[in-house]
Amino acid sequence: AILAPAAAERAPRVAARSPLAPPLGSMSRVDECLARGKVAAITGASSGIGRAVAKHCATLGMHVVLADVDEAELKEAASELGGVPGAGEVKAMVVDVADPAAVARFKEAAFAVTGHVSFLMNNAGVGTGGGALAPLGDWQQTMGVNTWGPIHGCQAFVPAMKATGEPGIIVNTGSKQGITMPPGNLAYNVSKAALKAYTEGLEHELRSDPEGKLSCALLVPGWTNTSIVLKTKRSAAQAAGGAFDAGSAPFHEGKPASGAWMPQEVVEFMLQELKAGRFYIMCPDNDVDRETDNLRMTWTMQDITQDRPPLSRWHPDHKQAFDAFLTANKRQKR
Repeated sequence: AILAPAAAERAPRVAARSPLAPPLGSMSRVDECLARGKVAAITGASSGIGRAVAKHCATLGMHVVLADVDEAELKEAASELGGVPGAGEVKAMVVDVADPAAVARFKEAAFAVTGHVSFLMNNAGVGTGGGALAPLGDWQQTMGVNTWGPIHGCQAFVPAMKATGEPGIIVNTGSKQGITMPPGNLAYNVSKAALKAYTEGLEHELRSDPEGKLSCALLVPGWTNTSIVLKTKRSAAQAAGGAFDAGSAPFHEGKPASGAWMPQEVVEFMLQELKAGRFYIMCPDNDVDRETDNLRMTWTMQDITQDRPPLSRWHPDHKQAFDAFLTANKRQKR
């Protein structure tokens, strides 16, 4: 049977009560935390979404502390941000977020600027991975960066942010693949699913603290013109001792795909959703709208509630039913 989402799922989105969205007429926590003289700490900041967020923070007059493993691009990003009119201090550190000691040093450097950090973005990520039986080293690298990286960031920064008594925001960068689980890169899906669960739990703990002034959000980009595929292919070529052809990457900032958003578009949407009090920042793109995303996520959850095989959207016995579900429910909403 074709099952439409429940009425609540079809209703207009209304953000739950959140400290990110204060009463009308007062300054939002977003405006308070992303302001001149405040400090932003961002991982995965040498390119893509991280770099775009860092540049936005610099334009606001914030001090920005950047972390990445790509030393060459990190230097370029720091130089660009240093040239932004009115930018605060810009620091850049080579950091492997899979290493908790390196992340702890990153935290110390960030807090050394003013003694406070009001915005933490755990954005570093890798696209490597593979299937269930892929080499253990590939799994460990993917989980180390995509899952343990943000956990290391939160473990290092959140207690120190709490101790200052100042408002703060933490954003962890997830993925739609961690929700709908498309076949093709199971290790990546698992890493982002685990991060989703961690970030949900962290937000629950933060909002349950009566004295707390911290909030977190899960950024879930759509298709975005970033360098994650390019860097994954480059790393694989280097590991194999072969030459790397940048043209082999299907898309990136310098070779944008028409269906994908540019990183700055993701930043603008993220800020809009944060100010509206959203925890789940589900970005559309030029290829997939929010309605389609919602229906895909609903179908995925209904694999459990309807007792279908896992990943039934790609199962030969259920693929046509999914297509019919998508068509019928899109028609209902018109």
